[in-house]
Amino acid sequence: MRILVVEDDARSRDLLVRYLRAKGHDVASAGDGARALEAAAAGDPDLVLLDVNLPVMDGWRVLEALRKFSQVPVIMVTVHDSAQDKVAGLESGADDYITKPFDLRELDARIQAVMRRCQASAPRVIRTAEVILDDERKEVTVRGRPVALSPKEYELLRLLASRPGRVFPTEEILAAIWPDRDAAAAEDVKKYVHMLRAKIERDPALPTIIVTARGFGYRFASPVEGGR
Repeated sequence: MRILVVEDDARSRDLLVRYLRAKGHDVASAGDGARALEAAAAGDPDLVLLDVNLPVMDGWRVLEALRKFSQVPVIMVTVHDSAQDKVAGLESGADDYITKPFDLRELDARIQAVMRRCQASAPRVIRTAEVILDDERKEVTVRGRPVALSPKEYELLRLLASRPGRVFPTEEILAAIWPDRDAAAAEDVKKYVHMLRAKIERDPALPTIIVTARGFGYRFASPVEGGR
């Protein structure tokens, strides 16, 4: 998952970045509101951790500006813990709210909860010129024919197809598909991509649906009908 950490305190920012990278996320950071908006526009993050007490442009103003061009999930981070502040944050478009100081395990749990809610509201059927993925029925059709996938193959295809065109780094795929990282390695991602291609590509040696971004990861290259 791509996470943007917006925190003006360098020590706190570095701690969050190191922790989230250790959890397998692709993490960018910004120390003020202007840089945060630039990073959000350029990096297309999956989630933003946004500190409220930023210099010049505070977190509320950053959130307001962010919502004009992005619906990325946002968790506000603040020292204020009154119910009034929390309600104001959620009504301003934040997806969750965590109060300093916090346990990093609580932060991780909140990130997972926010992403589950966002995924639950995502389209349940993804249609492309070659692939239809029905997430309610757990069915995949390729060029008009049903294809039987194992649970891991299905999860991998659903992850990649959730953001057509976006490159998913191997580390991010591992974190999403194998949350228990002790049981998987980069070779497992390569193996499952190989097996998935064997089932859905016309020519697995020259894939056009699951494409390798050499040195970066993999992306779902088949354009979604209706555009996303």
